[in-house]
Amino acid sequence: MTIDWQGVYPAATTQFTADQALDVEATVSHVETLIEAGVDGLVMLGTLGESMALTAAEKETILAATVEKAAGRVPVLTGVAECSTATACRFAEAAQEIGVDGLMVLPAMVYKSDSRETLAYFRAVAGASDLPIMCYNNPVTYGVDITPEMFAELADEPTLVAIKESSDDPRRLTDIVNRCGDRYVLFCGVDDLVLEAAMLGAVGWVAGLVNAFPHETMRLWRLAAAGQWAEARELYRWFTPVLHLDCDVKLVQYIKLAQAMTGLGTETVRAPRLPLVGDERQRVADIVQQARESRPSLAAE
Repeated sequence: MTIDWQGVYPAATTQFTADQALDVEATVSHVETLIEAGVDGLVMLGTLGESMALTAAEKETILAATVEKAAGRVPVLTGVAECSTATACRFAEAAQEIGVDGLMVLPAMVYKSDSRETLAYFRAVAGASDLPIMCYNNPVTYGVDITPEMFAELADEPTLVAIKESSDDPRRLTDIVNRCGDRYVLFCGVDDLVLEAAMLGAVGWVAGLVNAFPHETMRLWRLAAAGQWAEARELYRWFTPVLHLDCDVKLVQYIKLAQAMTGLGTETVRAPRLPLVGDERQRVADIVQQARESRPSLAAE
């Protein structure tokens, strides 16, 4: 289907059984929950989807099941996070054959490429399929920064459509627009900067805590998109302590714990990640519980 590049696109979690086996049924059940909450698209196999902990066959299984479950109701994107250009290109090809609607492409994993290498990588993956691409810029986590000047150089690649900007610096959105005009559709990729990003021109949000609080996430985005800033700020202030959980090296464990506490999944992660324990788990649980107990009534409207 044609992607309408705007709105909330959850970075969906991948669910596992207690022994860390892939739980396809639980994963697509959660996909259905997100669709029913009104999300505008889905991003599978991103950081929250624990893509790097899955085999190629498991990734393809998740994508095929998600495409079947979505059944054309919302577009399905897949993260592309691989350690080599060749592997990323093969996965992009496989994703197209499975029937996904677009890609969210990260720089190559592990190796910290320089700007020339990063540009070559994105051009290669762009040429590997006909699918439209959201470029994922997250130098904080992955150590590779795709600058506005680099996006200007990539502007001649027609399938590079959108940018998920996660540099943790909202000024970057304005710099991209000033350098590239309206060439790219801008998405916020940092949960606790979403209102700022919306003010600065982001028309979409690749969201993390939507996995645990889907209705609140949708309400916040709809308020921002409608320019109802006073109401959006009120909801945002309630939500922000939880949204901060998206900005930690253990965001997967944090968000999966929140998801378990709201009855929308389990906190099981795949090693080398381990479930939270002790004071750390209690701290995160307290944040989530406080949010649950103080949910504003407007979030359900």
